[in-house]
Amino acid sequence: MSFAISNVSFKSLAVVLSYNLRLCRKYSYKTVRRPDSAFVSRKLTAPQVEHMEEKQAPNDLTKHLKAKILATGPITVAEYMREILTNPLSGYYMNRDVFGREGDFITSPEICQIFGELVAVWVVSEWRKLGSPTPFQIVELGPGRGTLARDVLKVLAQFKLSKEFSIHMVEISPYLSKVQAQRLCFSTETINDENSTHYLTGKTASGINIYWHKRLEDVPRKFSIVLAHEFFDALPVHKLQRDGKQWKEILIDVNKADTTDKNKSLPFRYVISKAPTPVSHLYQPIPEETRDSLEYSLDTDRLISMMSDRFECEGGIGLIMDYGHFGENCDTFRAFKKHQLHEPLCAPGTADLTADVDFRQIKRIAEENGKVICFGPVEQGSFLKKMEGDARLEQLLSNALPENHDIIRSGYKMLTDPNQMGKRFKFFSIFPSVLKEHLEKFPVNGFQ
Repeated sequence: MSFAISNVSFKSLAVVLSYNLRLCRKYSYKTVRRPDSAFVSRKLTAPQVEHMEEKQAPNDLTKHLKAKILATGPITVAEYMREILTNPLSGYYMNRDVFGREGDFITSPEICQIFGELVAVWVVSEWRKLGSPTPFQIVELGPGRGTLARDVLKVLAQFKLSKEFSIHMVEISPYLSKVQAQRLCFSTETINDENSTHYLTGKTASGINIYWHKRLEDVPRKFSIVLAHEFFDALPVHKLQRDGKQWKEILIDVNKADTTDKNKSLPFRYVISKAPTPVSHLYQPIPEETRDSLEYSLDTDRLISMMSDRFECEGGIGLIMDYGHFGENCDTFRAFKKHQLHEPLCAPGTADLTADVDFRQIKRIAEENGKVICFGPVEQGSFLKKMEGDARLEQLLSNALPENHDIIRSGYKMLTDPNQMGKRFKFFSIFPSVLKEHLEKFPVNGFQ
């Protein structure tokens, strides 16, 4: 194994846990005006809206999906999600900006800059505890508009680390990659070489190289700090249901004429497989599983296994930030449109599809071969406060104009309030198992 911590300065490690408060107080960035949190909080509190008859939108995939189902039979929920979210021509994420007030939902980095700044503080402190290995990579999975990356870059620039690392974006959307590049880069270059592992490259004003990849497999195998914010919740899930001693799969079929009046306007309906499917055969529930229905993501299993292998061989750490549970939730598959809950089977391609992350399954897959150890999940509010978010809030307020105080306070409250995002959103970290004794002496920030 090439990764080691023999060059760690344990004297410096002894004081690293005190970095958080000092970092937050020392560096004051210009306040970035975020959206009104009273508006965006509707994403978490919106009532279920009834589906309505509506004109087919230009990117509505109804006809395509109906033709596919009529030709091959009912499809899995995972296949339905994959088509809707990433279809090259009409996929939800592929050709437009879906974030913010004018989009369908908003994420934590867009609400308050404190979120990204504290994630950056976590990155720096954990990297230094491992001996500051260089060069290193920051890899972000599903970077959205690039807001989190921008806030992380601001903090790392304050530590004059620009020559020590590169940024690698894993992004399948051509549209969003352009949005990210415009936000982050001073110059960009499109790569047309089909043998290249990246399709776009750029450089920030401070000289940091950024690369865009379609897949995690294409990111160079080097020491990496992997960030995933609201990424795993968008990966396709299979819906499984217990039938006696076996598991069957919930599928999606074209709606028939004999459905109830309530559902007659929906183009699709849920059906249960007549027999176990390949995925329901493949799924191995834990011995103490009590749920009769659950959601299972093969894509998540694959990516977590890949990350675990890379962390063991090349070194690195991962931080997953998402809404989820620890194996207790059953049915979380849903859609969002214009900040309101939307019927997932109506007007496919016009709304975001998502399912809560099963952190118990992630921990199970990550640790099954002893390559890595996991910490969490911990609630977002707890993590941000342990990372001295309150101190950073007061520092921002002391440097902000009085008319901006309310929006700064409300944004931070939305991130940390248990009744808003503070409890529902979780943080989860992954480290090489070789660090187990080391991390017992120097616990992972935000998780202890």
